[in-house]
Amino acid sequence: MGVLSLIWFLKGSVIMGKKESILFTSTFNTTFIKCDYQILKKHFHVHQIIDSGITAIIRIFWSIFKVKVTFTWFASVYSGLIVFLAKLLRKKSVIILGGVDVAKEREINYGIWLNPWKSKLVRFAYRHADKILVVDPSLKEKAVRLAKYNGNNIVYLPMGYNSNFWRPSGPKEPIVLTAALYEDPQRVKVKGIDKLIETARVLKDVSFVVVGVKETLIPTLQKMSSKNITFIPPVPRERLVSYYQRAKVYCQPSYTEGFPNALCEAMLCGCIPVGTKVAGIPTAIGDSGLMVPYGDISALSSALKKALAMDEGSGQLARNRIANLFPMERREKGLIEIISGIRK
Repeated sequence: MGVLSLIWFLKGSVIMGKKESILFTSTFNTTFIKCDYQILKKHFHVHQIIDSGITAIIRIFWSIFKVKVTFTWFASVYSGLIVFLAKLLRKKSVIILGGVDVAKEREINYGIWLNPWKSKLVRFAYRHADKILVVDPSLKEKAVRLAKYNGNNIVYLPMGYNSNFWRPSGPKEPIVLTAALYEDPQRVKVKGIDKLIETARVLKDVSFVVVGVKETLIPTLQKMSSKNITFIPPVPRERLVSYYQRAKVYCQPSYTEGFPNALCEAMLCGCIPVGTKVAGIPTAIGDSGLMVPYGDISALSSALKKALAMDEGSGQLARNRIANLFPMERREKGLIEIISGIRK
């Protein structure tokens, strides 16, 4: 059997008799990626690949014949390959931009667009994907500028959150909390934890907690920090919610950001939000919290003190904002409409 005959045999044998199928890919897994997978699985036959390296590439090559639509979280070298194959095989392709894929931050050496050959593949993916979904309007502006095209395939689809899972429970404690996956020193700078450490030195009578720090990184951060800041390794979401429920204030001091999922989860748990004025953070906080310029330690210190002095009704306002603007049902409806639309 020739190569082309084999391709069409594989394609036909797996699609006949099945409902519409999707190849769902990402190089890593998070709560928000898992949520999208669960949504799509309810409505379509979904083949999932959460992997990287040569094994991911082999699996993608094999699996793409089985589907009609590809759905990729984050633009990357992998998404460039997937979009190329999708065009070649007349499949439809969807990419979700989360923030890192529109970053070109020379000051902290962060973002795929700093790499000349990788950026070419990402630019191809942007221009040729059937749909690019962005989690915040600011990401569309960056994508259009970096990829140098009109962006007519870009759609804003907000994130969605389960307000029944992320909810307040009991009285708050005077704690300033932040949470993310901090795997290396670069990630610490991206999320502004170095600035939070400086702020903790100023507010020595305030307790700070940072959740999600890789264990091997904790000793280094402790040496840099005052005694009023505690670093916690990554925890499952079932434990993370208890940290949100305890803390009165959630701080997002990021250098750059896509859309801050942890911030939104914390707000649903009644935390009063304080964040920097970058990318999706103002979209999340709106008028329900306080915002400061990145790196302004004095402004951040003042904002955190003010937030700690607010009554807990302010936390309820924050919860209401996320519950009303970013319900899971809205995201589910949007995903189904977009995928159903491009299949026609």
